[in-house]
Amino acid sequence: MNDAEIIESLKSALAEKAGDITNPSTRRIFLKIDSHSLIPVITILRDKFDMTYLATISGVDKGDFFEIVYHFADTRTCLNVRTAVPRADPRIESITNVIPGAILYERELQDMFGIIVDHIPDARPLLLPDGWPPANHPLRKDWKFERPVETIPGGKS
Repeated sequence: MNDAEIIESLKSALAEKAGDITNPSTRRIFLKIDSHSLIPVITILRDKFDMTYLATISGVDKGDFFEIVYHFADTRTCLNVRTAVPRADPRIESITNVIPGAILYERELQDMFGIIVDHIPDARPLLLPDGWPPANHPLRKDWKFERPVETIPGGKS
């Protein structure tokens, strides 16, 4: 199946859930969807297109909103599913019920961007150290680094 056939199949299977579909280069397809359609779209991709390999999930701070990109791959193509959530209420539904391996990437979204992943099975911080100040998300454009107070265990106060 070539890129054009995959795109037509996606349009047919996803119907109104499919937003903009582009093909910027061979074997690379970008699909934009509404965030409320995430679970149904990912389920269709898994069940009808055998898209079970999630390479990663990326977050991008676009200013007024966060773009979330789900990078799927198989032997035919790399499919990037893009959605957006508003900065004022950055919430997305967890896809771990559909793709269990997504949990680590979703925890990373929470740590680095402060995007709340609803119904994630384990919401503990993944990358940030214990005691990291809440509401400090290093990949947000407005984040300012403040050097923490260094303490040496057993050292003088």
